[in-house]
Amino acid sequence: MQVFKNLKIIGIDHGYGNIKTANTVTPTGVTVYDTEPTFEGNVLLYDGLYYRFGEGHKPFISDKTEDNDFYAATLFGIAKELSRENIYEADVYIAAGLPLTWVKSQRENFRKYLLKNSEVTFTFKKKRFEIHIVGCSVYPQGYAAVIGKLGEMNGVNMLADIGNGTINIMYINNKRPVESKCYTEKLGIDQCMTAAKNAVLDKFGIKIEDTIIENIIRNGNANIGKKYLDCITAQIRIYSEKVLDTLEKYEYNSELMKLYITGGGVSVIKNFAEIDLSNVVLIEDICAAAKGYETICLNSLRRSS
Repeated sequence: MQVFKNLKIIGIDHGYGNIKTANTVTPTGVTVYDTEPTFEGNVLLYDGLYYRFGEGHKPFISDKTEDNDFYAATLFGIAKELSRENIYEADVYIAAGLPLTWVKSQRENFRKYLLKNSEVTFTFKKKRFEIHIVGCSVYPQGYAAVIGKLGEMNGVNMLADIGNGTINIMYINNKRPVESKCYTEKLGIDQCMTAAKNAVLDKFGIKIEDTIIENIIRNGNANIGKKYLDCITAQIRIYSEKVLDTLEKYEYNSELMKLYITGGGVSVIKNFAEIDLSNVVLIEDICAAAKGYETICLNSLRRSS
């Protein structure tokens, strides 16, 4: 969270895998209840409904305004950041993002979606929040994650933001993004997860928990039987090959450019991809985009004041 005058600038990265703020990460999966859930936890009460976050991931949708989940996730993210400092009433400016090639076509609708209530009252973990939402800016999500590294991006650079739903690719040449060379592919980590689960089911007749696959992606290993580990690892390697093939499709050449990788897919490349990492920068901070949104927003508000 950044502060500008009396405003609390809160960056929120609305991922399909995780909802990220500058300081928090929570799986985006949400379950909605009409009555209070039995167990406590990441439960948000808004407009008469209880939203529990943190169990699983949200299925991919091409328009994040299609349902109310990402709006509730926004309130959840605001509550997570404010509650870290025991703040329960505030003027909030939302800094958010969209995949690179979606920004032009969806930015305004997404802004309206996030700004649909200027005054919002809700409860999170039994604490009442009274929020005045004074503004919202929407930025390209991958670009925001490397905003702190622009100073070193001389020559030709490729940025690959590997998320749960999509891969976003952008060229940044001599510290400037090349708008005509931005691409989005529906090849997110969720496809890797699905392939791994299906492979285990087909080979062993067993349904495997997402958590096991996530731990293998994150750590390169897991405390499970070797036959299952080998089966899952093989599928992750196949996915990593598809990612590299996608980068080559958009003319990635390790001898001519530096590659910056951000998003949850960093672990896939680090632990499983057959790639020379000597000219690759891995942005391992999963909150980098949310932090970048705040930085861009703060600088913009300062310039306009």
